[in-house]
Amino acid sequence: MDESRMFQENTSDNYLNSVALICEDDAFQKKGHSKRTLSPEEAEKLARDQALVSDFKKLKLEKDAQKNWDLFYKRNSTNFFKDRHWTTREFEDLKACREFEDQKLTILEAGCGVGNCLFPLLEEDLNIFAYACDFSPRAVEYVKKNALYNIERCKVFQCDLTKDDLLENIPADSVDVATLIFVLSAIHPDKMHLALQNIYKVLKPGKCVLFRDYGLYDHAMLRFKSGSKLGENFYVRQDGTRSYFFTDEFLSHLFMAVGYEQVVNEYVLRETVNRKEGLRVPRVFLQSKFRKPLSEA
Repeated sequence: MDESRMFQENTSDNYLNSVALICEDDAFQKKGHSKRTLSPEEAEKLARDQALVSDFKKLKLEKDAQKNWDLFYKRNSTNFFKDRHWTTREFEDLKACREFEDQKLTILEAGCGVGNCLFPLLEEDLNIFAYACDFSPRAVEYVKKNALYNIERCKVFQCDLTKDDLLENIPADSVDVATLIFVLSAIHPDKMHLALQNIYKVLKPGKCVLFRDYGLYDHAMLRFKSGSKLGENFYVRQDGTRSYFFTDEFLSHLFMAVGYEQVVNEYVLRETVNRKEGLRVPRVFLQSKFRKPLSEA
């Protein structure tokens, strides 16, 4: 699950390929607590598109959620997402959370996909052991077949974060830092707290979850056609996979209700430029850090 995924919505393959390749070519980026301001045309479109998907279809999408992601990876193999070499640049805590130099960190990548974040991170930092899991069994198999996969440095397993107990694969209070990057948006809003509770159990007291995902009024949200809306800020793509678009208030309440402390929670506003096509699109993400308290209240 990745930011470049937005280009799959209702568009031609040529457009998808040309834009996804340059998804990190930005004219500007700024962070803060202000939501993106919609243009009058954008506001009118969102106001007009209020029809919701039927309850029957909503139930079927929830039932078929794993199958739909598995089919996504079957169609796209390991070729859809670019490797995330920006992770340590955007999340300095992946290195700064060490208590002493050369400390071996234990990390959890919740929602690892086919390893686009996992393998660059393991290559860049030799003092990391990574647990990684994904909803899709097919994605997990792709990770295990990667030439860089090494059981001495990582343990990868299939997991539904809303249902399967992480303690079956990871000791309690053992993880130094957990990442949740373009993952929570694919989970039904009513079940998001279950994923956060699951991660909470394996995170060491005082350690953090690093979060990045779609923010309200991201370009992907504005591209959905009428009839794609499942609920407030929640949409379904043509392939049956779903995406939620977060506000900082919603995300803060979600984490803090589980017991986390908020450290950072801000919008990242970017303008992505495809010079070849002459396209400029507004991207909105939430980038946040939430900490498990040192002691339980």
